[in-house]
This record gives sequence, structure tokens and C-alpha cells, in this order.
Amino acid sequence: MQPRPSTFSIAARDPETGAVGVAVQSKFVGVGAVVPFVSADAGAIATQSFANVAYGPDGLDLLREGKSAEEVVRELVGADPEAESRQVGVVGQDGSVAAFTGEECFEYAGDLQGEEYTVQGNILENRDTLEAMAEAFEGTEGGLPERLIAALYAGNEAGGDKRGEQSAALYVAKEGGGYDGKNDRWIDVRVDDHESPIDELERVFKVYDVTLLEREEPAELTELSGETAEAVTATLADLGFYGGEPTGEFGEAERDALEDFRGMNNFENHELPVLEDALARGWDDAEDEGEEKMVDAIWHGLSRLERK
Repeated sequence: MQPRPSTFSIAARDPETGAVGVAVQSKFVGVGAVVPFVSADAGAIATQSFANVAYGPDGLDLLREGKSAEEVVRELVGADPEAESRQVGVVGQDGSVAAFTGEECFEYAGDLQGEEYTVQGNILENRDTLEAMAEAFEGTEGGLPERLIAALYAGNEAGGDKRGEQSAALYVAKEGGGYDGKNDRWIDVRVDDHESPIDELERVFKVYDVTLLEREEPAELTELSGETAEAVTATLADLGFYGGEPTGEFGEAERDALEDFRGMNNFENHELPVLEDALARGWDDAEDEGEEKMVDAIWHGLSRLERK
């Protein structure tokens, strides 16, 4: 028999943007290669617990045919002789949701549905894991990716996997949301083997967000000045982008250093004044040091702007 990863996941749809996605954490290497299947023209599917990966493409095809999530789950498990070992959650682009937890899934195993989302897990410490995920998803402000990551954190803190942590993934599709608008793969980040995979998933997502995703233009811009300007310049100096003495002034030389930082990190989605504005607004909220603090500050500063 194949290994059964202890896994919890959430599949959901954002009714405002039509984005659909799956977030998952597991005591299993490379869970992003097994559990999440999403397509902007169909919906989102999470297949786990002795996972039948055919549930992904087959289920998405059924959703494209106009089947509801409940009908998709019924057809998938009805045709599978080992269905009682499986677990699957489905959210359709029509907003329908359904899930199945087989009687042979290792305890604790279960699922829970809400408006346009479903959470499911197996080999969990408790049912509280699922309830916390649902509560966090419903109560978190922000876009679909932030709400999905919040659900993972909440599930882990409430109990999570009995066997611990290893990998995590976030996969979200939106029509035209992929690189250069050429496909629907809007967000696709994964952590295959890490002692704190959800923390690392959030860090990688922030880099991905700042680098690849576009935001609405800000109505007004703030320039760096004072202590924040000095701290940003000192960080740019530590990173080798600035050779002068950091001060509270952020002038031409400092902006040249920030421009070099922008180019080195492929942040071309955001004009230099927008990055400066983001740093000014997000610096105090950012954690870590060095380049990671720069990225975190930019992410926090951009977060007030709607993603395109």
C-alpha cells in the first residue's frame, strides 16, 4: 500500500474574483505534487489520504461538464474500489462544495464545509483542527491567498497532524492570472521539505507576490524620510547596494541603490516610487533583517492595494 500522508487542506473559491485554490500541509514530502488540483474554468480539488491523484484531472473535467461538486464527489468515489481509504474535497466554479472522507481513513479524519469552501484532514490530533481552519478562513481579511494561508496556520495551531509537519503548498488559479496573462496559474508556491513548512510557505508566497503579481496603482505616494529612510539605506548598504553613510535623507544616490535592489530582485512589476512608498508604509510592520526585511516591508506596504 502507498504511504498515507497525514494531511489537512482547504479548497475554496473567491466569489468576487472567481479565483479558486487549495492550501495544504502534510507530514509527507512534496505534498504540492499530490494534493492540489485547480483550474479557473472548473474549480479546486484536494485529493488526499492514500490519494488517488486521478481525482484531480477527472474531477476538474466533470466540473467543466457542468456537474456540481456533490455530483463530482459521488462519481469519483463511486467508480473507485478503494474509496473508503480516500479523502477528497471539491469546490466548483459555480460555488458548490462537497467532500468525502472514507471510513478507512486514519483517525482523526473528517471534513467540514462552509460558503464556497471545504476543509478536510486525516491523521489529525482532533476535529478542532478543521473547525479552526474554517473559522480562520471566514474571519481573515484580505484576498483568497491570505485567507487560505491563515486557515493552515489556524489548523496547525489547533492540533494539526499527529505526525508533525514537513511540506505545504498553495495553488490558486484565476482567469488570465498567470505569468504575462498567458494562463490561469495565478499563485503556485510549495515547500517540499521543511521543519516549519507553513512559515516557509508564507515567506515564499510574499516573495512571489511582490515579484509576479500586479497591484492597483496607489492614489498617493509617500517618500522615505527620517528614521525609516536611514534604516532602509543602512540595509541597502549592508546588502552592498549603497556605499555612503546612511542618513535621514533619501535622495538620488539612495534611490539609485533602491533601483539596483529592485532590478536584482526582479521587482519590475512595481515602479521605483511605488516601492519607496511601500517601504515607507510597511517598514515598521516587517520582521527579520536584511533582504528578508526589505521584501516583508514591501509586501506589507503593498497589501493595502488590490491585486489585479
